[in-house]
Amino acid sequence: MISSYYTSPNKDFLIANGDSLELLNEFKFKFDMIFADPPYFLSNGGISLQSGKVVCVDKGEWDKGKSHEEMMSFNMEWLRLCRDKLKDNGTIWISGTYHNIFSVANCLTELDYRILNVVTWQKTNPPANISCRFFTYSTEFIIWARKCEKVPHKFNYDLMKRLNDDKQMTDVWRLPAIGRWEKACGKHPTQKPLSLLTRIILASTNEGDWVLDPFSGSSTTGIAANLCGRRFAGIENEEEYCRMSVARRMMLDDVNERVNLKRHIADLRTLDQCEQPGLFANEAVADRRLPFT
Repeated sequence: MISSYYTSPNKDFLIANGDSLELLNEFKFKFDMIFADPPYFLSNGGISLQSGKVVCVDKGEWDKGKSHEEMMSFNMEWLRLCRDKLKDNGTIWISGTYHNIFSVANCLTELDYRILNVVTWQKTNPPANISCRFFTYSTEFIIWARKCEKVPHKFNYDLMKRLNDDKQMTDVWRLPAIGRWEKACGKHPTQKPLSLLTRIILASTNEGDWVLDPFSGSSTTGIAANLCGRRFAGIENEEEYCRMSVARRMMLDDVNERVNLKRHIADLRTLDQCEQPGLFANEAVADRRLPFT
């Protein structure tokens, strides 16, 4: 039985500390949605420009480069385990760059997922290109796939249309990278913005649904899930980032902090104006089962 590193008071946010490939084997719970930001295997001494300074972009040992065969084996294993943890109508979202996303797509196909979309996240504030030898990198990709070919998946089409000025939302999302307001408890080196995770969760889950992140980092997925009235379980191997996750979740218990976060996220501001009762409910729903305790 998996032991929780942290469980929120109303049990809508759980973190387990450990290797996701090991822990995913240990529980039988089925999730409505999975978001994964797996290693891109890019920590090979590269540099970038941050706040006007040239810095090394190595993330840690977990992101060290691998051979093509090693990368494929890793992606096949965690995607196979995640497929087993999805409900039949569940979907999975995986973020990446050209360094790893093609490997992920190949593995999804081999494992009989059905790819629904490849969303292009266009960053409004990308880092500068300091080498000036190629086009500036300003995008990442998020593959959206469902578990079963013949079982309908959840897609809140009307909600996405409403968030897009009553026009069909396309697969290109222009959203900022993380802002300073998202780093109050520290910063994970591959931290995704709340605006991105909020849209993903609103698009493909309903209130009270369970969302899993097997590489949860500082738990942006969990914070976004709770802001949207969903429940979250995360697995993180580094205790440092588990502590950061706990600190971020505890901030949500302060009503003023929760309101402040929502004000920074355009989609949540729009939905607040629509006054949809229950969308951001923070009460536990009737089903009391937990992925782990």
